[in-house]
Amino acid sequence: MDLEEFESKIDIEFKNKDLLKRAFTHRSYLNEHRNLKMEHNERLEFLGDAVLELIITSYLYTKYPDKQEGELTSYRAALVRTETLAGIAEELSLNDFLLLSRGEAKDTGRARQYILANTVEAVIGAIYLDQGYDGAEKFIGSVLFEKTEKVISERTWLDAKSHFQEKAQEFTSITPSYKVMEESGPDHDKKFVAGVFIGEEKIADGEGKSKQEAEQQAAAEGLKVKGWE
Repeated sequence: MDLEEFESKIDIEFKNKDLLKRAFTHRSYLNEHRNLKMEHNERLEFLGDAVLELIITSYLYTKYPDKQEGELTSYRAALVRTETLAGIAEELSLNDFLLLSRGEAKDTGRARQYILANTVEAVIGAIYLDQGYDGAEKFIGSVLFEKTEKVISERTWLDAKSHFQEKAQEFTSITPSYKVMEESGPDHDKKFVAGVFIGEEKIADGEGKSKQEAEQQAAAEGLKVKGWE
């Protein structure tokens, strides 16, 4: 793992290189290498998630003084959602630095998106501990602030469940319903799969770290399936 390459990419030199290495260490890797005396990245992810939310909230509050809290909340949700963070991970080539089990390394689907998004949060946590609030704000600003205008112009901040309900009622006169299809993982890292239904017909599935996130993802997929975007 060439940490200097990543440091150069993000223009940050870590004082504690172990923090950055930990940010890239997935739990599955340590399960395969039990002799290694290392920590996985989940605690850093927990911290980074909170730091990210605070910095984005502060940025949006200042940038849009005339917007109400409901709209700002929707903007924030769009900026910190799995797809956005996974996209940042791809831009930064995080895959090149991740330490994963052989099984996880083969997965390129939705599960990998979650791992990439979580790793971005872990990196933010590591930057915060190593560089402080200002360092974390600089990093988040460089990778995320510029995406705000696109999120707003493309209306990706709209609540997918509300949008799907409006369209379902318009075209079918039926209010959609949601059902948890699958629940897995330990308590600290739950994964949910939810289905969105119109009547008895399942339209699409969605995954998330909470039931609400899974339902939102199912609604977003349902909009694509029905051509209601």
